[in-house]
Amino acid sequence: MLLTIAHLDAAREAVLVLAGFGAGLFNGVAGGGTMISFPVLLALGYPALAANVTSTVGIWPGYLGGVAGFRREISEQSDRFGVLAPLTVVGAAAGAVLLLTTPSSAFTRLAPWLVLFASALFAVAPLLGRRLATRSGSEHARPVGLWVGMFASAVYGGYFGAAMGVIILAVLGLTLPDTIARSSGIRAVLSVLANGVAAIVFIVHGHLQWGAAGLLAVGSLFGGYAGAVAARRLPSTGLRVVVIAIGLATGIKLLVG
Repeated sequence: MLLTIAHLDAAREAVLVLAGFGAGLFNGVAGGGTMISFPVLLALGYPALAANVTSTVGIWPGYLGGVAGFRREISEQSDRFGVLAPLTVVGAAAGAVLLLTTPSSAFTRLAPWLVLFASALFAVAPLLGRRLATRSGSEHARPVGLWVGMFASAVYGGYFGAAMGVIILAVLGLTLPDTIARSSGIRAVLSVLANGVAAIVFIVHGHLQWGAAGLLAVGSLFGGYAGAVAARRLPSTGLRVVVIAIGLATGIKLLVG
């Protein structure tokens, strides 16, 4: 167990609660909440590995709001989770263990590229959405591609997590002929599972900063609820631009040290 890395005075505590709220809000509306919480933890002085672990645990409550927002779409296709849920659980556990069993210096070197990769995926998400929206129900599902893609997405989610929802949506768009709303419902449930499994692994074995994680959790819980309410009412374009900008700035900052 690591000692507390950053002193949490009142101002820093407020920043963490707001970061949690923002992360939960973005996850509920468009995804990408890690791109809010992870940079804030870095700015407060947490190393990349500790920031990733703490962010994963801290913003998990916000994902529950996304499930609530898509409960109708989820109930209509519950049969699909019989295969996808176990794949997600195993993959996320593998990714989390991989993070904790490889040198922290390796993650520090890889982190900027993961952030930039997640930002790029988040940027092209609207194109993916339009592709999904025009897909025909007469197309055939590709089960092998779906299973392999979901397992790989879960491994990535357990290891880092930023823009995992976009990766899941991409896999569903390529392998499962369905609408964007129904695919988003599947994504919401699998994101809860993947992040929940990773959070459990990190709590047991990781470099978790409990104080920061608790403050993020409080904010993300309320943010996730707000995001679920707003998901069907507000355009996500402006929010998406902010997330991408933060991700690019964070990735560049990590690259230049």
